[in-house]
Amino acid sequence: MLTRRALITRVGAAGAGSVVFLWPSAAEAESEAAGPVLASTKGIPVGGGKIVKGKYVITQPKKGLYKCFSAKCTHQGCTVASVSGGAINCPCHGSKFSATTGRVLNGPAKRPLAQKRIKVAKGKIRLA
Repeated sequence: MLTRRALITRVGAAGAGSVVFLWPSAAEAESEAAGPVLASTKGIPVGGGKIVKGKYVITQPKKGLYKCFSAKCTHQGCTVASVSGGAINCPCHGSKFSATTGRVLNGPAKRPLAQKRIKVAKGKIRLA
């Protein structure tokens, strides 16, 4: 015969076991906390960059150094189109920004691109 105490103990243990399986692993929790994946490190060439979702531009000015900026030109809001020769290039009016710092290299833009915080781990670039 099952005593009341034994029943409560068994149900409590079964419930606690179920809860443990519902919790994400430490790796899953860290992954979710870092934000969505923007790009793979393999997709960002050294000395170049990539426009991501029309919102971000990710650059790799030196091997292993990744930077992320807003892809919105500070002159009139056009989306930058390319990264070459160490510069992020806006096609609308010719503004150029540093691929390392986002500062203006060539106007008419007067303000730098907004830098975004990223996390690079296991070959993935995520918003921090």
